[in-house]
Amino acid sequence: MIYPRIINSLIIVLILFCIPACASKKNLPEDNEGFESNPKLIFLNYTISESKNGKKSIQFINKIIADGKLKKSNNKYIKKGISGDLECNQLDKNSNIIQGVIVKNPLKKTIESLNDSLSFQTKQITLSNTPFTLKLKLNPNTKYIAINEITKPQETTKTLIKTKLN
Repeated sequence: MIYPRIINSLIIVLILFCIPACASKKNLPEDNEGFESNPKLIFLNYTISESKNGKKSIQFINKIIADGKLKKSNNKYIKKGISGDLECNQLDKNSNIIQGVIVKNPLKKTIESLNDSLSFQTKQITLSNTPFTLKLKLNPNTKYIAINEITKPQETTKTLIKTKLN
């Protein structure tokens, strides 16, 4: 009767080998090149307004710095701006650009509504003033945040506000 005892032992050994194989495996980064020990986010709240003659101005409301990092997909920011969009740059102590993002013009909103025939229609409206928020990955060397208006794509920008971080 040794035969059933060997079979039971083999079943137990197989079970013990299968249990670790079923455990979830955590994907670890292969290199620590992009690793930050304490990543920070900064939330900047502003109000933007445009006068009747087309001159834009921005007022700083407040900032919040928190621990965390941005998700991979952030559709709020675009790669290439057009006239009227905003360019937000993080600057070092010598006002050199560390990193920047382009933000769609917050004064131009696209709304979707139902028309009389109960089908959706989109309409673009232009506001004279509106609050807006920027959420950025904060570079440790950032001392200023500058917001510029793009006047001609890839050519000139006009600085609207430069906020000092403490």
